[in-house]
Parts: sequence; C-alpha cells; structure tokens
Amino acid sequence: MPDRQSTNDNNPFAPPPEGQPDQPWQPRLPEGSDERPAGGPGWSSSQPGRSSDGFGSRPERPSGGGQGGGQGGGPDGGQGPGLRWDPTDPAQRRARYAVLSGMWAFFFSFFVQELALLLGALGAYWAISALRTRAKAPEGPPSPAQTAAAATANRAKQTAAISGLVASALALMIVASGFLVHFVYRDFYECRADALTKQSQLACNDLLPKPLQDTLGVRE
Repeated sequence: MPDRQSTNDNNPFAPPPEGQPDQPWQPRLPEGSDERPAGGPGWSSSQPGRSSDGFGSRPERPSGGGQGGGQGGGPDGGQGPGLRWDPTDPAQRRARYAVLSGMWAFFFSFFVQELALLLGALGAYWAISALRTRAKAPEGPPSPAQTAAAATANRAKQTAAISGLVASALALMIVASGFLVHFVYRDFYECRADALTKQSQLACNDLLPKPLQDTLGVRE
C-alpha cells in the first residue's frame, strides 16, 4: 500500500501527512522555510512575477465601488470624475439634442428649407434652454471629486449647447436668406414657374438684376 506522504512538497493534490487532520489547501513550503507568498494565501510562490507592462497584476478597483465604479460613479450613485455626461440631467440631454438638430438643420438648409427651419428652431430652443439651466447642487458639502466632475460636465454641456446654437443659427440664416430672395424676386420665380418653353424661361431673366442673372437666372 503506498505511503500517504507525497515525495513532492509542491504537489497541491498530495494528501496530508500521516496522522494529521485534513486542512484547507495552502501552498506547501520546504521544511524550515518561513517565506510566505507575496500575493497572499491565494498565490503560490512558484507563480511568475509581474512583467513591466503590468501583465499579471491584479486589477485595481475604483474607489467609488459598486456598479457605478466602472464609469466613475460614487457609492451614492452620483456622478464621478470620469463621467462627462449624466443621462438623467435634462440640461445635458437638451445640449445633445441641440447639437444633433443644429447639424441636420445646416445640412438640410441647402436642400429642404422647410425641414431645416423646423430643426433649426428646435436646436436653438434646446441650446438656449440648456444654457439657462443651472446644475443641481449636491446634497451636503461636495467633495473635491464631485466638484471636479460637476465642472467637467458643465463645460461639456456648454460646449455642446453653444455648438448647437451656432449651427442652428447658421441654418436659420440660410433659410431666411432663401425666403427673402424668393420674396423680393417673386416676379421672376412666378414667371419661371409659368413658362412653358425654354425660350420663355430665358426671357424671365430680365426680371433679375444683371449681377444675379448668372447666379439665380435660368441658364441656356
């Protein structure tokens, strides 16, 4: 019958020595050695060391803890220093809406002016509303991390709102100039719409000033 004592002290699956009760597993060290693994009871001394690029090191847990720690959230579920946008803040949502509406309004101002007018008006409204809305004050004295996070979120909100306001204003100016041209030279546009032949359309160019005939007039 084989002896229960293993000849290899580094074998983690070896049975305990004869006459000793079963104990929870831990790395076995040579007799007379007081060395303990640096990584704690869960790491063996025979494990390879950490490399210079950080491979093999334990992941550091964020100080906030909890599920919100991945995005810099604190234990109270608030906004941490790593979170630039808070989806629950209506001012930041309006700033995002203003950016999207302003960009699409500027794009459609060259093709569909009615849609550009609607999007530009919505973008300007959302941008002004976001700029006028103040951030909610935290309950109790704010920590330095909360103060830094609030300042970062406020700068991001202002940047987005101002960008959306500028894009919306440009789109509204382009649409307004188009409507103004149609109103001032409505006789030319009515003549072009009622003309049945190419020659009659070319005759409508006489209703425009000469500097604008090459730009707005009918080309041969």
